[in-house]
Amino acid sequence: MVKPRKAKPVLTTAQQLSALIKSARDILRKDKGLNGDVDRLPLLTWVMFLKFLDDLELLHEQEAELDGKRYQGIVESPYRWRDWAAREDGVTGEELLSFINQDETIRPDGQRGKGLFAYLRGLAGEGEKGSQREVIANVFKGVQNRMVSGFLLRDIINKINDIHFNSSEEIHTLSHLYESMLREMRDAAGDSGEFYTPRPVVRFMVQVTDPKLGETVLDPASGTGGFLVESYDHLLKQVVTPEDRRKLQRESLFGQEAKPLPYMLVQMNLLLHGLEAPQIAYGNTLERRVTEIGYSERVDVILTNPPFGGEEEAGIKANFPANMQTAETALLFLQFIMRKLRYAGFGAERGGRTGMDPVHSGTSSIHGGRAAVVVPNGTLFGDGVCATIKEELLKEFNLHTIVRLPQGVFAPYTDIPANLLFFERGGPTETIWYYEQPLPEGRKKYSKTAPLQFEELEPALNWWHNREETPQAWKVDFAAKRAEALAAAEPHWQRAENERSAALAVGKQIRELEQAVSAAGNGDKAALQSQLRDLKTKQQAHEAAAKAAQNEGDALYWPIYNLDQKNPHAKAGLEHADPKDLIASMRSHETEVMRLLGEIETLVHEVEQ
Repeated sequence: MVKPRKAKPVLTTAQQLSALIKSARDILRKDKGLNGDVDRLPLLTWVMFLKFLDDLELLHEQEAELDGKRYQGIVESPYRWRDWAAREDGVTGEELLSFINQDETIRPDGQRGKGLFAYLRGLAGEGEKGSQREVIANVFKGVQNRMVSGFLLRDIINKINDIHFNSSEEIHTLSHLYESMLREMRDAAGDSGEFYTPRPVVRFMVQVTDPKLGETVLDPASGTGGFLVESYDHLLKQVVTPEDRRKLQRESLFGQEAKPLPYMLVQMNLLLHGLEAPQIAYGNTLERRVTEIGYSERVDVILTNPPFGGEEEAGIKANFPANMQTAETALLFLQFIMRKLRYAGFGAERGGRTGMDPVHSGTSSIHGGRAAVVVPNGTLFGDGVCATIKEELLKEFNLHTIVRLPQGVFAPYTDIPANLLFFERGGPTETIWYYEQPLPEGRKKYSKTAPLQFEELEPALNWWHNREETPQAWKVDFAAKRAEALAAAEPHWQRAENERSAALAVGKQIRELEQAVSAAGNGDKAALQSQLRDLKTKQQAHEAAAKAAQNEGDALYWPIYNLDQKNPHAKAGLEHADPKDLIASMRSHETEVMRLLGEIETLVHEVEQ
């Protein structure tokens, strides 16, 4: 008896798309021009981008036809996906590579003209600034086709052609697949890690900052768009009316990215998550002179993980105040963020909650803009220019919370411990709350294979709005520290000021005496020159005394801007000890050891006698 064949199980949309993407990636592995996921994901992205764009244009054409209007397309024939990519037996091989790569070529319609990438890059000159044409031109400005086989590229195109970007279910599924590919890309190459902030950290920062519909949200170092995607999902839950949807799509989310690859990745990431026209500026955020940022340009919420460890050129440093110029990228971004936050009274008109202390979520119009920023440990304890920047932060803003993350959260990109700063415009800072995120029991650090999970941040979320001191949380009365430091430093600074005034007074006498020396006869010059030497010695003594007094005052004042505060509830250990205390402890032990050795030596000497 012939057994009936088992019916093939019907695949879900997620399974179908997952299989399709896996098949496409298998094809990409065969091409000799691609090296790992760092090359494969960008190629898959630009192919998907063009299919997505054409599906969107077809939808808009249909809507315009129903309304009896003429639709003006963004991309013209024969450069639309439907013209050259949609047919499985369409242009392939060397002909396909030539059409995509060359500045001028024979197009699929048989006419000679611009190649595909050359055409797309030229769209910037055909649209208004910030238009979709300019976005497309910027996306393809940094795109290169690294595939060397036009036949394999045709296979990839045919696979992507089976994705329906007008299906909300498929887009939702693909957005999650895309994020998993971004994680793989981060793991494949160290430098790519800077484009990706761990999703648990992003979600925590967005949830506690709590953007409200009607507020403007900015990430000035967008990377692949994690903060903007999470903010979009957060704001989407607040959409009720068509006007709400319009506000979310056009007036809520903004970003900027300087590097071509992440610029393309963030566009695709946001498109897949439902933002129809991402407003991501292309270029270096720090090229803007911070003193020129006007009221209308400021925003309600900034969520970002700016690059750290990098160095900016002299031209970029010149965009910042003279006393706060530095090559350190993280410190420049911190200053930009401070200038970019909206003043109280200029915020969102709706959506705010009041009466929340110390975190004024959703109340930028009342309390001023708010920010959540990832910074490296060095920002907390840095002195010099870094301390000057923190002084302004703590005077002009309310730095209400610092969340200390354990080592390895950003692995494999960096093992440097990071911190989350939460502050709002409207200072000075009175109290700083610290929360130290603990490692799971038995773990020494996080890693690529054992990363931080969002569930591990739930105690911090629960603590956020019900603050009290715990083994992980403590507060610092910064206002009292500042007042105490100023009271201790002021006498020294006053003495320094007095000494500088005395030095200036002597300087006036020196100038008068120098004129007298010039006018004196030979018989009087020797005595006058002797007086001049005495006055110069006196002036130098005043200047030295002023410098010493200034240093004494500074030594009492500036240490308060070392925000690298250790958990007072933690067990004392070498990793928590102050270096000076460690040195003193070692010296005391050394003294004890020498004393014991002396006693032993005496006993040995007595035995030998």
